[in-house]
Amino acid sequence: MKYEGNVIDGELFEKMVLGGAVNLQEHVQTVNDLNVFPIPDGDTGENMLLTLKGGVDGLKNASEESSLAEKASAMASGMLMGARGNSGVILSQLFYGLAEGLKGHERADLDDFGHALANGVKCAYGAVAVPVEGTILTVAREAAENATKKIDNEISVYEFFKCYLNEMKQSLDRTPELLEVLKESGVIDSGGAGLVYIIEGFCKALAGETFTFEQNGAGATKSVSLDFSKFTEDSEMVYGYCTEMLLQLQRSKTDVDAFQVDGLIEYLGTIGDSIVAFKTGTVVKIHVHTMTPYKVLEYCQQYGEYLTVKIENMTLQHNETVEKNEEPKKVRPHKKFALVTTASGDGLIKLFTEMGADYVINGGQTNNPSSEDFIKAFDEVNADNIFVLPNNGNIILAANQAKAIYDKSNIYVIESKSIGQGYSAISMLDYSSEDAEAIANELAENMQASITGMIAKSVRTTVANGVSIEKDDYMGFTGKTMLVSTKSKIETTKKLIDELSKNREFLIMVYGKTTEDCDREAINEYMSSSHPEIELYEVEGGQDVYDFILIFE
Repeated sequence: MKYEGNVIDGELFEKMVLGGAVNLQEHVQTVNDLNVFPIPDGDTGENMLLTLKGGVDGLKNASEESSLAEKASAMASGMLMGARGNSGVILSQLFYGLAEGLKGHERADLDDFGHALANGVKCAYGAVAVPVEGTILTVAREAAENATKKIDNEISVYEFFKCYLNEMKQSLDRTPELLEVLKESGVIDSGGAGLVYIIEGFCKALAGETFTFEQNGAGATKSVSLDFSKFTEDSEMVYGYCTEMLLQLQRSKTDVDAFQVDGLIEYLGTIGDSIVAFKTGTVVKIHVHTMTPYKVLEYCQQYGEYLTVKIENMTLQHNETVEKNEEPKKVRPHKKFALVTTASGDGLIKLFTEMGADYVINGGQTNNPSSEDFIKAFDEVNADNIFVLPNNGNIILAANQAKAIYDKSNIYVIESKSIGQGYSAISMLDYSSEDAEAIANELAENMQASITGMIAKSVRTTVANGVSIEKDDYMGFTGKTMLVSTKSKIETTKKLIDELSKNREFLIMVYGKTTEDCDREAINEYMSSSHPEIELYEVEGGQDVYDFILIFE
């Protein structure tokens, strides 16, 4: 039955969110396919869905009686941790700002909800160093501004969201007029489209449809199968329990606004290690390795109630690891400096590790790490000062969001946008000055020494940067600039080398997963005959998506 009321409570909000998640999941590939660059890495839809899944996970263990403010806060906390990619981070900030605007509301009328929507837009714009119009930001802002003007005493929640959705669709249709790259490619903004599908799901829920969010396909969680025979009645608990939870602070138990995690961290240090604890809004995220998880639960419950709890037997996991002849994870000694980076492909991960990275997050195109992935990396490297090389423009916001959440170390995000920039930065890594600010500046300066080119196959016919591209052509580009496209992988690579090699002395050729011996031979022959002045280094990267990555220095 269609909802005819003019207030939103916690129960209704949860139904709307579930509708949005299911509707986005049904259209996730459509959103992916709107990628401006026609390469098989269109992951905007998946990033938004995984981010929204974090919010659903935060909601599903909340009590049915929770207020609107409590449910919005739990959802926002889950989204902040699960945020992936630029679109996911912006989406998480939209809902974080919404939750902040709904603080203290058992339920909200449309005036209050409209103000909260505006606050969400403000937070989302604040998360981006240089906001670009013609993106999800514009769609969210224009829709909120125009729809809230039409709120009056007669309009129902359903009618408001139908109006909000209509304004959003009109704004989305205008995005190519604001962003030339969208116009040239003949697409609308993918992040804005994802947001439209979420709000469309809200409207379906308000119209009376019921939804169950079952993960499948994009964003589905892989099930982990443990062999319980590895921990029997004769086993000894050696490694303790990995204990994680989301704690909803309760005003009846503590001063929520004044609550600090310092005392909590101090207590957890007496019963465990590998501690992560931070507060987002009124929710505290907790991670600890301990022999006595019941003490964690008992202690923390004096401040609130649990939204989620996960306790895993690490001795069982360790026994399985040993069975597979793998080294168990060891607690790292504390150090002054550490470096965290990202890479995709076994060869690239190994390369960055050998060059000095303390932790390489497995991620890149089609597999953007979340803010929580960065936080776990920060905790594991156990350093006073942590330098971060995202190596992908779509990962920078998630790294910065993790930086804003994490307070146990000084975090320096060096905004490397490509594997080449990351490679150049880390190749001259030097901690000898003992000055973290100076080291961060040197890393940022060093990464400017390179230029990165990429080769990938087109998934559709389009025009980019004036270059006409047919489906299944091979494209050569640097950053967001398309340079060449031909039917041949090797010919495209040769032309890209010619475009980028001027005044360069070295070429690091990173071969992808599908590279064959004949490809290597062709590259070597061309470099010897046409560019003998450039020294060639070859790396077996093993990366997906890009057949070759060319790093010129």
